[in-house]
Amino acid sequence: MFFQPLDTLNVKNRITLAPMTRISATLKGIPTSEMLNYYRSFAEGGFGLIITEGLFIDETHSPGYQHQPGLVTQTQIDAWKNIVDATHKNGSKMIAQLMHAGALVHGNAFGYTSVGPSSIVPKGEKSPMYNGEGKYPTPEALSVDGIKDVVQSFVKTAKNAQCAGFDGIEIHAANGYLLDQFLTTYTNQRNDDYGGSLENRIRMILEVITAIKSEVSSDFIVGIRISQSKVNDFDYKWEGGEKDAQVIFENLADSGIDYIHTTEYKAWQPAFNDNTLSLAALAKRHTDVPIIANGHLEDIETAISMLKNKEADLIALGKAALANHTLPQKIHANQSLNEFNPDKVLNPDATLKDFELK
Repeated sequence: MFFQPLDTLNVKNRITLAPMTRISATLKGIPTSEMLNYYRSFAEGGFGLIITEGLFIDETHSPGYQHQPGLVTQTQIDAWKNIVDATHKNGSKMIAQLMHAGALVHGNAFGYTSVGPSSIVPKGEKSPMYNGEGKYPTPEALSVDGIKDVVQSFVKTAKNAQCAGFDGIEIHAANGYLLDQFLTTYTNQRNDDYGGSLENRIRMILEVITAIKSEVSSDFIVGIRISQSKVNDFDYKWEGGEKDAQVIFENLADSGIDYIHTTEYKAWQPAFNDNTLSLAALAKRHTDVPIIANGHLEDIETAISMLKNKEADLIALGKAALANHTLPQKIHANQSLNEFNPDKVLNPDATLKDFELK
């Protein structure tokens, strides 16, 4: 199953590199030669699809971390073009994940404050892994004009991705960042067209999709990542259960999205207490677009079972990939896999380590 191509996305196998924040760009968000070597190593290792870490979409409120890469300036575009070219030479497709951190800001190199759907302090605390410390600041509530500006920033960055040679983009609407903040009831207390009902709370996400699709070529992939859980709230569930999932997934499919990337703590587990289906399986039930499943799928047999059971079309691997940059080749050769060592990779922080670049 792993090594069957997926023609709808034109990828050579079903093994995807999950997006992972590595805070290794320059302070102003320019990708480095170390990042080129890092991404190229996964392409050389046989990953069919490579999704970048979240890239900021403006030089104002969207960055979430110091040393996060962007895709805004010509210098950034040119640097990403070199990385994309290196992955393409090894037969991998590459997707740029476009991200607005919203209220979950660890650090902003451009000096701007955080924004969100409402002026509500986020749950939890910043992560030391990303050089964060203490509580999140209170975000400024976006005006309607501010929302429109964010939508256009997504569009401009998607066009930049196309100029850089990416095969497509992934809209980051998961894990508690801005678009997910609009979708989530307790972070969205608006009383206008972007708050209240689920149809209103998903409105901004759909506007981003529609606006991007209208500005890029028809063969340019536009996908989306979505989750219930968040980096600062692991246990959150959509309040309406499968009914909410149906509305969300059907709206995404109707928008013309090219794939849906679901991510949960454990991808195979039931999405809701009263339902046996995983979030990926629910996306499959309610849409006919390709589904990528992500979440602690280090056990390869579990990952393969999700493909065999038609819960997903692609599997996105994070920790297993970090421990095995040549994972597809190892699986194909029936070789054992290294176990992920967080102390080795993510301490004292998530920056790229020298051993990953060899």
